[in-house]
Amino acid sequence: MQPLTMVLQLLLLHSAFLRLSSWGPLAQGRGFHSPTVAWPSFFDFNWPQEVQETIQIPNNGSAPLLVDVQVFVSNVFNVDILKYTVSSTLLLRLSWLDTRLAWNTSVHPQHAVTLPWDSLWTPGLTIQEALWVDWQDQSPRARVDPDGHVDLYLALTTETNCDFELLHFPRDQSDCNLSFYALSNTVLELEFRARAVNEIVSVKREYVVRDLKTQVPPQQLVPCFQVTLRLQNTALKAIIALLVPGEALLLADMCGGPLPLRATERIAYKVTLLLGYLVFHSSLVQALPSSSSCNPLLIYYFTVLLLLLFASTMETVLLAALLARGNLRAQSSPGPAPRGEDPGPRPEEAPGVKGSRRSWAEAADRIFFLAYVVGVACSQFSFIGFWMWATCKSDPAPGEVIPHGGQPRL
Repeated sequence: MQPLTMVLQLLLLHSAFLRLSSWGPLAQGRGFHSPTVAWPSFFDFNWPQEVQETIQIPNNGSAPLLVDVQVFVSNVFNVDILKYTVSSTLLLRLSWLDTRLAWNTSVHPQHAVTLPWDSLWTPGLTIQEALWVDWQDQSPRARVDPDGHVDLYLALTTETNCDFELLHFPRDQSDCNLSFYALSNTVLELEFRARAVNEIVSVKREYVVRDLKTQVPPQQLVPCFQVTLRLQNTALKAIIALLVPGEALLLADMCGGPLPLRATERIAYKVTLLLGYLVFHSSLVQALPSSSSCNPLLIYYFTVLLLLLFASTMETVLLAALLARGNLRAQSSPGPAPRGEDPGPRPEEAPGVKGSRRSWAEAADRIFFLAYVVGVACSQFSFIGFWMWATCKSDPAPGEVIPHGGQPRL
């Protein structure tokens, strides 16, 4: 029985070896996971070592392998200026030449075949600015032509960091970069040639893509290409939600200036406006983004509006308090009239005293009101001038400032 058992085990091992020699290797990368699949029958890979060679980068002699990349941008959404992130949907078309996969069409008349991505060499891509990447097809397939030309399509959705330039928010315009790196190869082995195609059809967004371009950064240790999205804010939402309420409160405050100083309704009116603007300003601070440099001009503008409303309210309260105190002193200063004498009014003295008590307060109120109107007008024109001509250059990134920081370069 033992010789028979040994013969059966040898047969099983031999059949298992033959089965393994006809299957490609299992590979994982870029978040994909795919089961092992068989090579087409016309590829004569008889040994596992030859199969392993096909997943190595093709040799292009002394020159690096050239990979053509087409980036199709189909959607840009969820632009969050508070978190400095932007989400986008892309389709990558990678093309290169691998002569090891070529075949004779007279022997095998197939015009093209599709192979699983893990059964041949493909560039492994990493997005430097990505917080997360969702590859939509977990088992993509590459198309191979008879001459060895390979086409691979990769669809993905990603959320990336973006350094928004928010000085002119809500009419801001920023460039957001997506840097693709092939970390498993060097620039001596691999080279990218990239171009971008804008396929965005939806314009119902707060931020729209005004320009799209690609570039290959020079002097890098690893092969890479960069996609730049130029985003512009349409500003309609911010104008309706921020600028219109602020200007309306300022205009209402100026309309309350001509009210009589001795009227108690004026103080209540001014205080109500100030409290309403304080509530508006607190919600405004949470809605506007902040930065270590080049903060939005709107932050300074609404702070100036708050100071103007505060000064107007304080002027009304102080002058009304001084006027009321003067009236109380005037009423308590005359002594009691002698008994038996008629304390009749003295028409020459009473009007003069009454006018002297009010004239200085009303004159000061008129002067402040004129100065307030001039200050409001100057603040508006100054803000328009700053908005049109002010520029700001953001501070350099920490990796570019420190002596030993920054990206590795040749």
